[in-house]
Amino acid sequence: MTFPGARLLEGGAMAAEIRTAVAEDVASFTATQGRPPGLRVVIIGKDAPSTVYLERILRGCAKVGIDAGFVELEGEATEAKVTATVRALNDDPSVDGVIVQMPLPGTIRLRAVIDAIDPAKDIDGIHPLNAGLLRLGYDGFLPATAHAAVEILRRSAIEIEGRDAVVIGRSAVVGMPAAFLLVREDATVTVCHRRTRDLAGHVRRADIVVVAAGHPGLVTGAMLKPGAVVVDVGINVVDGRIVGDVDFESAREVASAITPVPGGVGPLTNALLLTHLIRAAERQAAERQASRQPAVTGGDR
Repeated sequence: MTFPGARLLEGGAMAAEIRTAVAEDVASFTATQGRPPGLRVVIIGKDAPSTVYLERILRGCAKVGIDAGFVELEGEATEAKVTATVRALNDDPSVDGVIVQMPLPGTIRLRAVIDAIDPAKDIDGIHPLNAGLLRLGYDGFLPATAHAAVEILRRSAIEIEGRDAVVIGRSAVVGMPAAFLLVREDATVTVCHRRTRDLAGHVRRADIVVVAAGHPGLVTGAMLKPGAVVVDVGINVVDGRIVGDVDFESAREVASAITPVPGGVGPLTNALLLTHLIRAAERQAAERQASRQPAVTGGDR
């Protein structure tokens, strides 16, 4: 399908390319370690809407040879039960990555669960250590959705350096990490949120707009600078359809490039998560190997 306006930034082909490379790395890891990389996803309550998203991740893992599965807890599971489950996965040498389904039930503190995850297995970058490494510009695990929002620009040859970018949404897992990643790419970044005054005025000055607010139709074509690049991270269900945070029909007439929903950032997010997992597996294997090496002494004198 073609559109008269903006170029579509679709993540499917990019995701397929990434999965091909990951499959090769997984095969090499499996041959060397005698087992495939392992991912476990802790879910609390089987009927949570996010389970659909997590099932897609597991299908992606299966395609590249990763051993992935759910660890299911009852919806009434206590905070102590959830954190104990996470710590048991931390201690399991066959598990290289751990994801906990979000949002959590209201009876369970987010901070308690986040703190329980081993940073070395935190492939979605939610532990404070990985968040701090991102802020300082060091090498840690990135939140996959924020990573995808910037990576889709890079892989589409969209110029980021020196451009004015607006990120709408200040969440710890998407908005703020996306802003930090854009700064790392030398963009000048403004973060907007629900209390921002004159949101349209900020958006109208932006060359790049990343929208992660969880509000369907928040950004319209009338708000955009002509030729702006729009990355829509939102996932909303309206009248049985999945839509983003951007009014796609009006925005595509003004923007030079835009991500569709679905089919834009989503596929790339899932594929990048696989790259995070194989990196975690390789690092942990290297650390185990190093710990088995005999200590070096000064030798005979």
